[in-house]
Amino acid sequence: MPFAVKPYVSEATRFLQELKSQRPELESEQKAGRGLLWDRPQDPQLRAEFDAARVRQKAYVYGID
Repeated sequence: MPFAVKPYVSEATRFLQELKSQRPELESEQKAGRGLLWDRPQDPQLRAEFDAARVRQKAYVYGID
């Protein structure tokens, strides 16, 4: 008969679970904050220009030539 093993929950995980239960709006605030810096619309034409202007790196970058 196998023993019932209590699943381990770290202190950090417990802290985050308690924080989210105390402040249910926290996740939506995080997504809104992320949207300010990271989730921005991209310009495909500008991206294509960046890719076209990219200079290919040499195989041996420490050479003189």
